[in-house]
Amino acid sequence: MKPVWLSLQGLKDTRIRGELSACLAKTDIEVAQLDHESQKGAGIVVFGNISPELCGFLRKASGGGRERIICVSASEETLDDGIWSLLEAGASDVIVWDDPDKRAGEIALRLRRWKEIDEILESPIVSENLVGNSHAWRRALRQIVEMGCFTDASVLLAGESGTGKELAARLIHTLDRRANKGELVVLDCTTIVPGLAGSEFFGHERGAFTGAVTSRDGAFALADGGTLFLDEVSELPPELQAQLLRVVQEKCFKRVGGNNWRKSEFRLICATNRDLMEEVRAGRFRHDLYYRIAAWECRLPALCQRSEDILPLARHFMGLMDTGGNPPVLDKAVEAFLLGRKYPGNVRDLRQLVGRIMYRHVGKGPVTVGDIPPEERPAPYPGSGHWCDEPFEKAIRKAVFLGAGMKEIGRAAEDTAVDIVVDAENGNLQRAARRLGVTDRALQLRRANRRRNGAPL
Repeated sequence: MKPVWLSLQGLKDTRIRGELSACLAKTDIEVAQLDHESQKGAGIVVFGNISPELCGFLRKASGGGRERIICVSASEETLDDGIWSLLEAGASDVIVWDDPDKRAGEIALRLRRWKEIDEILESPIVSENLVGNSHAWRRALRQIVEMGCFTDASVLLAGESGTGKELAARLIHTLDRRANKGELVVLDCTTIVPGLAGSEFFGHERGAFTGAVTSRDGAFALADGGTLFLDEVSELPPELQAQLLRVVQEKCFKRVGGNNWRKSEFRLICATNRDLMEEVRAGRFRHDLYYRIAAWECRLPALCQRSEDILPLARHFMGLMDTGGNPPVLDKAVEAFLLGRKYPGNVRDLRQLVGRIMYRHVGKGPVTVGDIPPEERPAPYPGSGHWCDEPFEKAIRKAVFLGAGMKEIGRAAEDTAVDIVVDAENGNLQRAARRLGVTDRALQLRRANRRRNGAPL
């Protein structure tokens, strides 16, 4: 493990520096003096008192929480409610230095786990499937990797549709370190027919109901030794929620029409695009089931919360769609379009958009604005473009088809322009003439001529 940097902040007694370095050396953790010019990676900050200066240092040193930093307090007396401000500023943990050897061991264990998590984040299994390096996305992935590798807890994945909840569930299953791990079984709760729900989950015995000509295993049996992923779990009807309580807690169930209890050792992962606690408060989801399925909860950020990942995701999807292995680049205008567009469907929405763009793209050159489907193109800003546009052409086309000649069309266009400008200038003919590029006299004569011919002004 590479050395971790050490910094003293607001602490006059520097003896703790040598003591901490010596104790960590016993755990094979090397400590180096902080180099402000090349500061990067995990670090340890020993502090005296919590202060705005300390929080400011943590924000800068952690890169807003991107780098792992352990804060070590010389005395527990210095800790109060301000301890939470240290975590908000970017600290990963806060430890009191009251038992040097014991605390050094705890610090070493934390640093090694975090290093392993970050190495997994950089591995192809994560970086090539859950693309993104924004702080919001990386923070969520760190939690997912830690839960997948180091626990067997049930997990609730929350987030808007299209944020990658199923991909996260598959990653947790892949990283699960159980020996002889079974399969991942996926069950979409929105597709369950109420009358057959029991069979879908628990299975059934032969003859349990009309049409049950053979026995059948349900999702709980199929997931034995593996992982059961319940997508959109908030859509479960209340009566089925009650039936799941025993199975989730005790891992025991009976087939429909059966009398024997069966065991299934599965890991449960649930996903929802709703606020499940709000569903509990509204009485639509059982609170006792919620606490059984949410031993740990992770909320995946919407794409608008990780906008710096939009272009890397777009390039990733282009690479998947380009069978030649050499996807085109995006020109600046297309990049600006992708960054400025809203994505109500999140990452799934972006992927579909990139697909439509790639279907139109031809050749090996860059993707340009012409590759963007017409229905996706943003409306021009007011005042941009040429005045002789499609609506103008439609008006002329209508006049021609109705039999108007050149002189009539020209006169109507001029009269319309005069009326618009005079109205915009509140009847001031001098300003109107300047805007139209004619003299005051010419404008007055034109209006007088229209009056003699009985045309309205």
